[in-house]
Amino acid sequence: MKNRVVITGLGVVAPNGVGLPDFTKAIKNGTSGIAFHQNLKDKGFSCCIGGIPHVSEEKISEYLSPLQLRGFNATSILYGVIAGIDAWKDAGFLVDENSNLDYDSGIIFGTGTSGIEKFREAIYKIDNQNVRRLGSTSVVQTMASGISAYLGGILGFGNQVTTNSSACTTGTEALLMGFERIKNGKAKRMLVGSSSDSSLYTWGGFDAMRVMTYKHNESPEKGSRPMSKTASGFVPGSGGGALVLESLESALKRNATIYAEVLGGNINSGGQRNGGTLTAPNATAVQKCITDAILDANISANEIDVINGHLTATSKDPLEIENWTKALQRKGTDFPYINSLKSMIGHCLSASGAIESVASVLEIKEQFMFPNINCEDVHPEILDLISDDKIPQKLVEKNINILAKASFGFGDVNACVIFKKY
Repeated sequence: MKNRVVITGLGVVAPNGVGLPDFTKAIKNGTSGIAFHQNLKDKGFSCCIGGIPHVSEEKISEYLSPLQLRGFNATSILYGVIAGIDAWKDAGFLVDENSNLDYDSGIIFGTGTSGIEKFREAIYKIDNQNVRRLGSTSVVQTMASGISAYLGGILGFGNQVTTNSSACTTGTEALLMGFERIKNGKAKRMLVGSSSDSSLYTWGGFDAMRVMTYKHNESPEKGSRPMSKTASGFVPGSGGGALVLESLESALKRNATIYAEVLGGNINSGGQRNGGTLTAPNATAVQKCITDAILDANISANEIDVINGHLTATSKDPLEIENWTKALQRKGTDFPYINSLKSMIGHCLSASGAIESVASVLEIKEQFMFPNINCEDVHPEILDLISDDKIPQKLVEKNINILAKASFGFGDVNACVIFKKY
């Protein structure tokens, strides 16, 4: 007998809202978190806009102690810690550094890169032969599993505590890995999510690849244009998202608020074959990921009400829509509603799957669809496949029973999760 798995806590640090109340209000209103950043211009970036969460020093001090903050310079860890602790508290648990070790709770919290700014600091100190001045926390800030290590210690979890990393698929993959662990009885609760830093050194590589837009430095809020004819590349973003997954039995026993149920999902790879490359998807594998997720969730494709897509505002958006139509065998007016949070917050890279999953769960819990902003001119290739009224451009109150969320990442890796109203 497999356990049913539900979501009992959410936490988010996004460019357009830090904390659930601000984030929920922002996505309902279609508020952009994209701004012009002078330091990008100063460093010679062609794309000088991006999404960076506003986190005050005062707020940071609520989550990390003065000792933890000594020599601290890792925004991916910071965003993840805030989102993770918020999600745990939102689920109704206390944060107590003297708590007993909790063998029933674990963490799978992903990231793409950790502490790049800290790495740079370390490189300069070593080059200047100041090795001893690196400090005792440079290792934990720069190791890939720094985020799960910080959260695991703050919360005192004794189950699996680990970090995954699969480019833009990271957050959705972490969610599905935690789901499997609870479903199979290996844990009662898993804190899952992902984060991404706002480092110039992360964003610079994408700027060099010419996949980011350079056309909206004067109009930052108009820059991120998923599914639009005038999309000219993605806008970089950063932040963190976290969800508390719990067995239904455990959630009911403690009378927890249940946001939604996780019905199932799938993780696969296109193997960089059949048109798939390090940076482009194998369309057949994407379609298989979606159809296998539907099989795993034990639903039919016709039951999906809303899709929260990956949709990055690049030339691949029409291909993604085509893949959905083929996988679901639904198109035109029969296609589900679809939206992309990236229109408001940009592409938060390794954090995107987690932040977008938080948004998806909020849509189910509060029964609304957030608008696709900057999509007044839908791409003609997309309009050949689906009806334009399936791409809402303002808030729609809607009865949502089942929502599919997918992420497709560099390395030709895919993940799709199916959420259901509880």
